[in-house]
Amino acid sequence: MSGGVDSSVAASLYRHYPKVQGIYMANWQKDAKCNEEEWKVVQSVAKQLEIPVERVSFEKEYWLKVFEPMINSYSEGFTPNPDINCNKFIKFGELIEYLNTKYQDYWLVTGHYSRIMQVNEGPHKGRFDLLRGKYSRKDQSYYLSSINNNVLSKILLPIGHYTKPEVREIAKKLNLVNKDKPDSMGLCFVQQDEKKFDKFLDEFIEPNPGNIVTEDGKIWGQHQGLWYATIGQRCKISMPQGDPKYQGTWFISDKNFETNELIIVKGSKNPKLYKNGLIVRDFECKVNLEDEKIEELTLQYRSLMKPVEIKHLSQTKGKLIIEVGEKQRAMAPGQNIVIYNGDRIIGCGILEESVDLKAS
Repeated sequence: MSGGVDSSVAASLYRHYPKVQGIYMANWQKDAKCNEEEWKVVQSVAKQLEIPVERVSFEKEYWLKVFEPMINSYSEGFTPNPDINCNKFIKFGELIEYLNTKYQDYWLVTGHYSRIMQVNEGPHKGRFDLLRGKYSRKDQSYYLSSINNNVLSKILLPIGHYTKPEVREIAKKLNLVNKDKPDSMGLCFVQQDEKKFDKFLDEFIEPNPGNIVTEDGKIWGQHQGLWYATIGQRCKISMPQGDPKYQGTWFISDKNFETNELIIVKGSKNPKLYKNGLIVRDFECKVNLEDEKIEELTLQYRSLMKPVEIKHLSQTKGKLIIEVGEKQRAMAPGQNIVIYNGDRIIGCGILEESVDLKAS
């Protein structure tokens, strides 16, 4: 239970089961404002549902497995997604280990908009697969894609079979204290300090100034570190609007790690912002890729985006090379790449580089 309406409704669906218990994780600093506020909400909901609730903390584990890797990735100029590591290593990692030591048999119910299905026939009978949620506007399978398949048999995701309006309606019928609570956005430790994310990162990453240049090599300004910018982001420096050559809005098209330069191009739809190839590292395949038909596969490099058709797949030197059917805008190194077959997750990895590939 997180204090949000989704996990609260998930708890309500199982409140009549014997030995049901709520559990709340406080994974940031013990005195963090967000922790205490959410804990009060969880206690109030648990009281309404008449179920006991336990508070646990994985502060050290969160720091080592989520926060430090995020800082390291940003400092190297990449654009990571810490929510994905939090799900893999904390919510469905450390918490599962904690429950394994405490209970012989259990199911962990969460409020995520995703589904788990078991294969009932064929050579893979008995396998558990992670699927998109029924409600596409809130689907969270992208963020759950890296959790270990071995824990899926212990997880129940009832909210994945509902729409958000249906969840709100259940909360209102039960008159839950958080029935009208807005969905949470962003990271707890940034929200509680009320700081912009880049200002927050300033406290942990030393500046590494470099030049902002156009493709012709002309210098237009300086950045304080490659991590300040994301591929496809609007450039914040002022260009000479009196010169037609430079008039207009400019965007980050590339990061040159060797020279520590940000390259900018004119126009949000500049061809330099679009690529058809992805080099993916640390790819975790949930199934046997040879069993999948390439024409049925799609990928996402952001949550809730329209799935992208995959044209060709190959593996070399431990990396996955993907060609997509249509060039995509602003695929930023460090982002999570998730491959689907329909609604079913096939595997995921980290985008190392987006490139232009010759049409196969």
